[in-house]
Amino acid sequence: MIFVLILNYDMIKNQSIQEARMDKKKKIIIGVVIAVVAVAAVVLSIVLAKGGGKKAKDKVYVEKVKTICGNDAGTTNRFSGVVEAQDSWKIKLDGDKKVKEVFVKVGDEVKEGDQLFSYDMDETKSQIEQANLELESITNEINDYNSQIATLSAERDAAPEEAKFDYTTQIQSVQNDLKQSEYNRKSKQLEIDKMKQSLGDAVVTSKMAGVVKTVNNSNGGSDDGSSDDAFMTILATGSYRVKCMINEQNMSEISEGKQMLIHSRVDEDQTWNGTISGIDMESPQSNGDQYTDSSDSSDTTTSSKYPFYINLENSDGMMLGQHVFAEADLGQGQKKKGIWLMESYIVKEKKEAYVWADNGKGKLEKRKVELGKYDEELGEYKIKSGLKKDDYIAWPMDGLYEGVEAVKNESEVDYDAPLYKDQQDSTEPYTEDSAEPADDAVEPMSGTGQPVDGVEAEPTEETTTEEDGAAQDAEQPVDENETSGEE
Repeated sequence: MIFVLILNYDMIKNQSIQEARMDKKKKIIIGVVIAVVAVAAVVLSIVLAKGGGKKAKDKVYVEKVKTICGNDAGTTNRFSGVVEAQDSWKIKLDGDKKVKEVFVKVGDEVKEGDQLFSYDMDETKSQIEQANLELESITNEINDYNSQIATLSAERDAAPEEAKFDYTTQIQSVQNDLKQSEYNRKSKQLEIDKMKQSLGDAVVTSKMAGVVKTVNNSNGGSDDGSSDDAFMTILATGSYRVKCMINEQNMSEISEGKQMLIHSRVDEDQTWNGTISGIDMESPQSNGDQYTDSSDSSDTTTSSKYPFYINLENSDGMMLGQHVFAEADLGQGQKKKGIWLMESYIVKEKKEAYVWADNGKGKLEKRKVELGKYDEELGEYKIKSGLKKDDYIAWPMDGLYEGVEAVKNESEVDYDAPLYKDQQDSTEPYTEDSAEPADDAVEPMSGTGQPVDGVEAEPTEETTTEEDGAAQDAEQPVDENETSGEE
């Protein structure tokens, strides 16, 4: 009996030990599985971030070729301007006169000789009446002095010799008073004549054909809100000019005599030609003033602005006060046939040129184009083949790759995507002293065939051989003479 109990105890003990070992083994296995899953998750996230995640997030904005060519204005800045009259007439009130009636209002067109306003002449009439009374009094004084002189002269003739000297002295004194009175009479008469003349000028008429720009009210301000000491301002019609503003930092872009092209803000195709007639360096204005340089992105400082004026060759279709854009005339106003694309959109690779274009399926492709003539002033190439006006192309930034998603709405672009982060991480600018890029590296073209400043070519993973490098060194720009016969 005791033996059986001991045997059962050993069996139970062995079974407990085995169960404990099994539990420990299971825990180890479960821990290993959890660790493997965690590592796999980390690896997968890294792979997605470096690989598949990049192509899933990268999007590039593409724009229609027709739009790009239509909006191209070369590399010049545009300046906001307003159409104003070549000549103006500021009318100030005559002395202390008061205005009785105004016959025009702001915006009215007037002709030469039209009545503008009239003075209140009631006070002047009263002054004339008073002056006439004073003149009459002076005249009476003169008559009295003449009578005194005649009487004294007669008495002197009849007086004894020793008394004549006293009469002579009295006569000379009266004669002096007479001369003063005669002078006073002339002065008073001139005063009266002047006041009578002002009665004839009670109504002020226009001396030019034009438009009423301002009319000051009784409080000293003007009906258009400006602060001008003139009572009324007339702008001449028929001869316009454009007033623009320029930041002092961009002053080197303009000069007197420079040809300018003016665009309507409403209709981009409506243009006028003109010449800068003057730059007013004596009238600086702050950034808060009118005519801000709209397309000059550098105009964010507190530096001063100065007005400059453009005389127009022809002002047909213009209106006083019309707001316009002005830019240097580089020939962009002339319509050219075909597709003329800014050179900065074109990328060269060896002796070929291409653009980054939408393949029609929402993906970016590297499309070869054939170049024609080159417009050196505007920095444009004529595209002979490979591109249509309805195609969509992207700006050739570093890091572009075929197959990246192309979008036509810029708001869809995620600038935190790896493609754009790579741009931010690349801080070393391209210089002429830099090492030659690989043959497969791409470079945005400039007018001289050199990379655009500040854009660094991104080499591919292929290694450049000495033979390829020599071929690259021998590379020549596209020969424009080959297409010189093309219209």
